[in-house]
Order: sequence, then C-alpha cells, then structure tokens
Amino acid sequence: MHEVGLKPRERAIIVAVVRKGTNPDIVSEHLDELEQLLDTAGADVALRIYQERVRPETATAIGTGKLQELKEFVELEHASMVVFDDELTPLQVRNLEKELNVKVLDRSGVILDIFAANARSVESKTQVELAQLEYLLPRLTRMWTHLSKQFGGIGTKGPGETQIETDRRMYRTRIQRLKEKLNQLDVQREVQRKGREGLPRFALVGYTNAGKSSLMQAISQAEVLVEDRLFATLDSTVRAFSLPNGKRALLSDTVGFIRKLPPQLVASFRSTLAETVEADVLLHVVDASNPFYPDHIAVVEETLTSLGAHSIPTILVFNKSDLVHDQFLLADLGNTYPGCIAVSAVTGHNIDVLLQRMVDVADRLSTMRSLVVPWENMQAASKIYDLAEVIERTDGDEGMSLSVKISSDKLAEFEQRFAAYLVAVPQHTTS
Repeated sequence: MHEVGLKPRERAIIVAVVRKGTNPDIVSEHLDELEQLLDTAGADVALRIYQERVRPETATAIGTGKLQELKEFVELEHASMVVFDDELTPLQVRNLEKELNVKVLDRSGVILDIFAANARSVESKTQVELAQLEYLLPRLTRMWTHLSKQFGGIGTKGPGETQIETDRRMYRTRIQRLKEKLNQLDVQREVQRKGREGLPRFALVGYTNAGKSSLMQAISQAEVLVEDRLFATLDSTVRAFSLPNGKRALLSDTVGFIRKLPPQLVASFRSTLAETVEADVLLHVVDASNPFYPDHIAVVEETLTSLGAHSIPTILVFNKSDLVHDQFLLADLGNTYPGCIAVSAVTGHNIDVLLQRMVDVADRLSTMRSLVVPWENMQAASKIYDLAEVIERTDGDEGMSLSVKISSDKLAEFEQRFAAYLVAVPQHTTS
C-alpha cells in the first residue's frame, strides 16, 4: 500500500554564529534544539556548522571562507535549505540565497512554520497569520515570490502565495484586519473568563515539551492532547478539577516557551497568554531530565516578566522525575530551588504532594472576614455567598453572622460593597 499525500522530508544544513569563547556544549545544545524544531517541521538535518566571530558579518552573517565552505557542503549533501540559529536580516537572507542557491531561513522562520502547521482554532490561526505577516513585512522583496513558487516546504506556509506577492500596503491592511479580529475574539474570551469567576485559577507555564499537558491530565483527570513534540499545544485549554480539600478549581495550559521565541508570536498570542497573566497561581513546569534545565527556567522567567506575570505566586514543578536516574541530582534540587516539587506525570509520583501544595498556596491568597447581616437584608447575604466562600454561619436574634473567605482579587470590591456589615478589623493577605 502506498501512503497518499505525504511530502518527502527536506534536507537541511544548520548554522550557528557564536561569540568567540562560547562554551561548545551550549552551542551543541542550541543546535540540538534547532534540529528538533526542524524535525517537527518536517526536515532532516544533514550537517551542523558553527563559526566563532566577534560579531556576525553584516552582509552574510558568516565570513567569506565559511560561506564558500557552506556552499560546497550544500552541493555535497544535496541540501534544499540552510537554517541559521539566530535571526537573520532581510539583507543577509537575500545575499545568502544568491550565493547558495537554496532556501535560507532562521530559527524564527522555522518556529512560525511549526505554529502555522499546528494551529487549529480560529484564534490560533489568526494569531499565527498575524505573526507571520509582521515577520515577513520587512522582508518583502522579490525573493519571497521566488521562494513561494520554486522552493516551497518549510518557511513558506501560512499567509499564502498571493499575499506574499502583494505590496507592503496590502500587508499592513491585512495586519490591521487581523488585529481587529483578535480584539473581537479577546472580548469573547473575556466573557468566558468572567463566567469562571469565583474559582481559584492555576496556570501551567514552562519550556516547550516540558510535559505540561501530561501534568494537566494527571491533575485534572481530563483528556487533553499529549504528544512528545515541540509546540503540540497552541490553544489555551482550561479544565475544572477538585482539590484535595474538595474545593473546585481551574487549571489552564497554553503554548510553551522557547529561547529566541519570535517577538511577533509573543505579541500576537497575548490574548491566549492572558490565562497565564490572570491566574492566581502559576505552576512552572520544568523537564528535570534535560541537562540544560537551568537555562530553560531562565527563558521562562524572562518571558513571564515580559508578560507582566513575574509577580504571580509560583510553584516550581520538576516533571519527568522518572527519567532522572541520578537520585543525588533530584535530592539536590530542593537545595538549589527551595520549595520545588519533583513529580512524574506519567507514573503519578508526588502528584498528591503537588495538589496539597496548590491547596496551601491558594489558601494563603484568601483573606478571612466576619460579618453580621440583619434579617431584613437577606438579599445582601445571597450576594455575599456569590462573592465569597462561607466558612461558618451562625443565626442570631439580630441577624446572620458569617465567617467568609475572599480571594485577593475580589477583596477590595467585597469590602466596599459590604462595609456596613463588617465587624472585624481588616487583616492583610499573605502570599
């Protein structure tokens, strides 16, 4: 039997231009990741090349001698594309393609291509198209017409051949329309979020392929897409689940982060990432089996800072502990990262410990208040039940005495609305 519709995988040569004195292990790890990105996109890496330079060559990123060497390797390896690990300028792409006579991409182009292939919902497709158009806008030259017709494959998916052939004004018009569409979708998403108010919200964040979706499945017991590949999840997924204390909560999962993530993607995915920014608690998931996890932690923290989510209470969760065979390394994590938890979403190891920690952190984000509501104002009592969790109720002659717990995001509204019924001196929330 013949498989129908499968395209042959492209052959690529990957290139890194690094500062003199850069640790070769770091260069190798970056190229490993680029190779994994290309594998996800549908290409095989035939050769890896890197050059140390004080700064990249303005015209071609690499030096003249290395460029000639690369040209020979392209012919020898029958490569159809050359991919650089860092972003190239439009001038560098144009000059490299002229010299090499093959398609030239950078890491950003490959990531955008993967996003275009994985986008499923209307929102994610709109976000990816917007990011691609903003990436292509400064690169609008005749080379893109040439690429779309002659090369095809990775780096040419997305907005489409007819749009690539249009001028900058048409691109800007399309970009504006996409932004308006995203604003409309954002309003719809905001309505959905308001419908979930009152429940503590947890959000999974982490480097791509850290096992966030697997952990979501282990915590919520809900069916979600789990694949061992980069950027399997683009759309935000929200699931309700029960904490060990019986209280209902929400858990959201969204796109993973990666080093050198195209800024156009971060900008266009801001509405999706709002699930992260508006969470009460973040679960920062780290692949404990990856030897470069400290670098991954730094990338995620930097991205969270750019999103304005760096001040949200965070639980550091080291996933895939079942793949770590050095038990001393696992034991030392607690010393290096106080308060972290090592779990395995696959085996279920320490999931119960993580859930209890989630209860403890959520409880610290709430504040206790005491009120007395006169019997003639029972309408106010029903609204109190809507805004707060009633811990204790006592009926007296004058009215109903309530001890309630209010989440930090609703505290100001609660105190203003029910100031006449408060009988306790406000206490500061601890987090």
